[in-house]
Amino acid sequence: MEKWMIYSEIMQLKQKGFSIAAISKKLNISRNTIYSYMNMTPEEFDHWIHGSMTRSKKLDPYHNTILGWLKEHQDLSGAQVHDWLKEHYEHFTIGESTVRRYVRELRERHMIPKQTSFRSYQTVEELPMGHQAQVDFGETTVAKQDGTRQKLWFIVFVLSHSRYKFVRWLNRPFTTRDVIQSHEAAFEFYGGMPRELVYDQDHLIAVSENARDIILTKEFQAYQQVRKFSIYLCRKSDPETKGKVENAVKYVKYNFSKNRIFTSLEVWEEQSMRWLERTGNHNVHHTTKKRPFEVHALEKQHLQKVSTSFSFENNLTTSITRNIRKDNVISYESNRYSVPTGTYRPSKSNVAYLERTEGGRLLIRLSPDGEILADHKLASGKGQLVQDHTHKRKRSTKLTEWENEIISLFEDEEKIKAFMNQLRERYPRHMGDQLAILWNLLQQEPKMVNQALDRAMELRLTSANDLRDLLYSLIQETPSQKVDTKSSESPYAHIDATTRQVDSYIEILKGGQPA
Repeated sequence: MEKWMIYSEIMQLKQKGFSIAAISKKLNISRNTIYSYMNMTPEEFDHWIHGSMTRSKKLDPYHNTILGWLKEHQDLSGAQVHDWLKEHYEHFTIGESTVRRYVRELRERHMIPKQTSFRSYQTVEELPMGHQAQVDFGETTVAKQDGTRQKLWFIVFVLSHSRYKFVRWLNRPFTTRDVIQSHEAAFEFYGGMPRELVYDQDHLIAVSENARDIILTKEFQAYQQVRKFSIYLCRKSDPETKGKVENAVKYVKYNFSKNRIFTSLEVWEEQSMRWLERTGNHNVHHTTKKRPFEVHALEKQHLQKVSTSFSFENNLTTSITRNIRKDNVISYESNRYSVPTGTYRPSKSNVAYLERTEGGRLLIRLSPDGEILADHKLASGKGQLVQDHTHKRKRSTKLTEWENEIISLFEDEEKIKAFMNQLRERYPRHMGDQLAILWNLLQQEPKMVNQALDRAMELRLTSANDLRDLLYSLIQETPSQKVDTKSSESPYAHIDATTRQVDSYIEILKGGQPA
């Protein structure tokens, strides 16, 4: 019936004087189809339709199997049906496009609709062989044989040039150690290591970007120093920087794992590797128009060789981490513990590192070796809120006021203002982080920080982190020299640096107006 309607519309538009191109555009039908329909009389077209309904097709032997899959899983894609046929029938060789058409016809004939969703992406420049791999995590929940559900976690690696993929699965959340082991398995699978790896700001890999300078977790920092690959952190759900691996995560979820029955993790891993071989890395990629495994055979020569195995028998320990909630509490063993108001920052890393002491206390930090943010006595029950009342105090100051206060504490006002201007130009979105570093330096070394500023300006360095490194270098060069804070002849010598905790300025980093 649908074909008859299309035939009728084509003939009506033809009689009205529409061109072939105009009809094709209006009805969204290929020109070859329009030519074919126009060359048939109504009687010939009716005969052709009945012939197509009775004519045997290559996939007819699999009709009941495919129809059963579609009825059971109405969201099944044609590509996934093609993969399942290859998995269940060893000598299946029919092309994917043929399977797609057959599935589409079955959906029309048996009225099995399929909902689709769309997302807009922007084309990015292709990278050279061996330069980059993208890494991302995914979660999915699948059915078990007994009818229950099983949640699974996975990590995906994609070589950016060849689109060659690697997947590893766990039936529990990943730890940093698991991530490191997955990297080693991926490098072995690829036959080498790319120069750069792209990640989300995941708490297993990175603590945060400190004023745009990356701070890795202690465990991953040690691993990165051994393997010496460069790291690029990007925002979550950012298709411009890691769209390749985001597509791969969806491909794994919706082509491999969706509607598949879970028996055991070992069997699931084995099925995943076979899927990569026959489909994930075998099918022609829609963008490159090449098969990933064929391109990888060439790209493998450009990967850096990994000659030695990474030793896990070291002092790396798995950090206890929790996310800081919007109400400035963390959850630990079914209880909630407070952190200072303003600690939570929208669109920032909100990971807290916990340490449980032998004395029954819980210490909370923002980095594994950072200052203690909160110190609580561990609750004995469940569902309790353990709160330090000092965490509720309000802090009121503005970013510009803080900047002016910092400027007033330096000896050379003109030089520090020039440095501040460079910071604003280079780090417009991280100015609060930069000021926090400067404030800490002024509290620690109010005199020697001026020497560090002089050297930073000479070297044309424009980062608070660079200034900090220069200050520590000066301290190491003159370990026995004690700076006399009262002997300076600077016109600002009479000004004492106000003693104030950096917590006072955390509210600024939230990006809103102070309370």
